Amino acid sequence: MALFGIFGKRKEAALQAEEKLALDSGLERSREGFLSRLTRAVAGKSVVDDAVLDQLEEVLVGSDVGVETTLLIIDRIQQRVKRDKYVGTSELNGILRQEIAALMKDPAPIDPAIKPYVIMVVGVNGVGKTTTIGKLAHAFKKEGKSVLLGAADTFRAAAVDQLRIWSERVGVPLVHQGMNADPAAVAYDAVESAKAKGTDVVIIDTAGRLHNKVNLMTELTKVRNVMRKVVPDAPHEVLLVLDASTGQNAIEQARQFTKATDVTALALTKIDGTAKGGVAIGISDQFSIPIKYLGVGEGIDHLQVFDKQAFVDALFEG
Repeated sequence: MALFGIFGKRKEAALQAEEKLALDSGLERSREGFLSRLTRAVAGKSVVDDAVLDQLEEVLVGSDVGVETTLLIIDRIQQRVKRDKYVGTSELNGILRQEIAALMKDPAPIDPAIKPYVIMVVGVNGVGKTTTIGKLAHAFKKEGKSVLLGAADTFRAAAVDQLRIWSERVGVPLVHQGMNADPAAVAYDAVESAKAKGTDVVIIDTAGRLHNKVNLMTELTKVRNVMRKVVPDAPHEVLLVLDASTGQNAIEQARQFTKATDVTALALTKIDGTAKGGVAIGISDQFSIPIKYLGVGEGIDHLQVFDKQAFVDALFEG
């Protein structure tokens, strides 16, 4: 998985095939549930009429796409039916693919000229935040980039320990001060160290849960501000990690974190263990924030740069 180079270079065929297989496998449960419901919805029908659209609405909501996004998709299909006068159910699959792809965004490339490139990672405990950081560090290192981790989630000793384990596994340095240290101070030290050493990427972990939303907003703002004393435009990316298996709860988490800080990208984890992969569509649409990374398995290499067309293809084809 090329994180810096994926947008500027053509990936080798073997890597493309490997990633496609992993994505197809990761979306298997979501695909089977979605397509089986869709098949039942159009059974015995030849034309997309109100009855089919009502069934389709149930299919989309049942697939955790979300009510708002579902209604938008249904409205767009209704407009196409009205415009074209006649739309057969045999065409519905293709229309759905087009409309879903139109709602999603591909992530923006990382500018290799920015050094250090600072990523602040946010998200509640238990969504796979630390694992995502470790896999991300591994992917950057595979590209030949130097990486440094900052353990600014100091409210839990386990968080620092887990990040230390990942730093050792991947073979990248970790800046930490232990439990109950000032998170902003850890972030400052990490970015300062990365800048002094000429490190390519620095990834800052942050607390997954604080006492209330006011505390969350205050703490994240403080972390951002102290990093900017070292690198004025840091963080270059605020990555929100969400667990796809939680379905609509992931959308609520996205809502709370986007209120607390300026989230610029999403990482959707555990999509291989759930039939709720449709939540990716709703999240991407409702928050107008691109999904940047997709966790499609437990392996260290099972974190992919999100490709909306590949995602839609895997959801409908496999």
